[in-house]
Amino acid sequence: MAFFRQFPKIGYDFKLNGVKQNVVDIFRHVKPIEEFVDNYTQYTFFNVQNGERPDVLSELLYGTSQYYWTFFVINDFLHDGYRAWPMSQEDLHEYIEEEYNGYAIVSRVEAGASNTIAGKYQIGETIQGNDSGARGKLYRKNLDLNQLIVRDMENTNAYEVAEPIQGNTSNDVVVASQVFKYADAPYYYYKTGDVKKRPQTNALHIKGAKHGDGELQFITYRQYEQDLNEERSQIKVIDPNYVGQFAKTFEKLLNA
Repeated sequence: MAFFRQFPKIGYDFKLNGVKQNVVDIFRHVKPIEEFVDNYTQYTFFNVQNGERPDVLSELLYGTSQYYWTFFVINDFLHDGYRAWPMSQEDLHEYIEEEYNGYAIVSRVEAGASNTIAGKYQIGETIQGNDSGARGKLYRKNLDLNQLIVRDMENTNAYEVAEPIQGNTSNDVVVASQVFKYADAPYYYYKTGDVKKRPQTNALHIKGAKHGDGELQFITYRQYEQDLNEERSQIKVIDPNYVGQFAKTFEKLLNA
């Protein structure tokens, strides 16, 4: 049973001329509440292996690929669809390299507000290192971490620590305190020794410690994506003894 075959059809006037066509009502949605899941499915947890697709996992668990859609129904984070499915290590590496290419320039505010990026620079303008000659487009500003994210480099030069960073359109300038490859830049900071790695406020790292000085550590964008993918690899699945009953009940509710 394909997933969308369970959806009811509605008449929709695409051309606004009074002529309706029967189409699948993809906006119909049934979100199983906790009691529904507990009473009808008896779910457990399963670790998705590297590169394992939903249809392959369905075949492994239920002897058929037709129940792949149940994973997307009972796992909240999978309500966003296949893009939230855990990636293979190869796909994850490729995604990080593409999504986080470029540089993250950190301007640390040691005293006053002269080195803050707040109110400075225009998204899309060219950002140049006055000493290194590195040039790239400003992709975004992270005000909490005082980071300039620069991509689409015009040359192979790398930005340098302690050099002035100037916007060619705005003429705004800050001094680079730290320069990272974007993927390896701080995603958030946490106190050294905190096993839960709880994020700290921006005041602590903008005015205070650098990485590894005994006070603060940080999680990189790369590590964040790897941890998120690992977390998503553990999903809830329906016990094979109940999956057929779940599918019938779901279809009934969907068409109610």
